[in-house]
Amino acid sequence: MLIVSYDISDDKIRNRFAKMLTKQGAIRLQFSVYEVHNTQRIVENLKTKIEAFAKHFTMSDSVIIFEADMNKLIKYGHAIHRDKPVVYR
Repeated sequence: MLIVSYDISDDKIRNRFAKMLTKQGAIRLQFSVYEVHNTQRIVENLKTKIEAFAKHFTMSDSVIIFEADMNKLIKYGHAIHRDKPVVYR
């Protein structure tokens, strides 16, 4: 599982980035935080696509990817969460 967090200043690039994450099966947890459950191949493809977006970033933009183990994940609050692995086809 991946957690992708971003801070992108340009509205157009930010919207394209969010749309790309959603098309890759990411689930929005907060405005700029997404959770990704998928196969290793799709996760690697997603990382490649994120790297491609980096050429459009300014010095104030950032993307952080956290790789999480579901057995070690602690969640609080009422955001949308998936507690069981999900397979997207």
